[in-house]
Amino acid sequence: DAVVISGRKLARQIRQEARHEVEQWVAAGNKRPHLSVVLVGENPASHSYVLNKTKAAADVGISSETILKPASITEEELLDLISRLNNDANVDGLLVQLPLPEHIDERKVCNAVTPDKDVDGFHVLNVGRMCLDQDSMLPATPWGVWEIIKRTGIPTLGRNVVVAGRSKNVGMPIAMLLHTDGRHERPGG
Repeated sequence: DAVVISGRKLARQIRQEARHEVEQWVAAGNKRPHLSVVLVGENPASHSYVLNKTKAAADVGISSETILKPASITEEELLDLISRLNNDANVDGLLVQLPLPEHIDERKVCNAVTPDKDVDGFHVLNVGRMCLDQDSMLPATPWGVWEIIKRTGIPTLGRNVVVAGRSKNVGMPIAMLLHTDGRHERPGG
């Protein structure tokens, strides 16, 4: 039997929950979470995606900043910026928007983001933790797919599931999340 899932309804519910968690966090005397997004170049899709991320952050009470850099930035300059943001106590989450210009090694950049601030979950330690059902940052789209499955009660344990696509950022993480052994509340933790 086919099941129609309202992604908009689930998204509203998740945003409300996140907003409540942030409000409780701040009310308990903690500082408001802050996200730094690094955007390199003029890719229109990347600019649109980053704008949506910062709007979503604001919607749930997370402060954010977008750091724009020209496509001509060197890999060394970008890595230096990431290092400064890693060491900035005011930055709780760090995201480097992909894709990057061809002269910059994306894997090197992803691994330069400290795992605890790696909002995308692309650092090799976070990927490894996810694959081993350990607590980790999860990539956004795979996490969203997992939340939909979990919240709609669709059973996957012991089932055959097809994941169309094998990208490192979406297909592979979704496959790994669905491969959980069932002993944890959620894959990755």
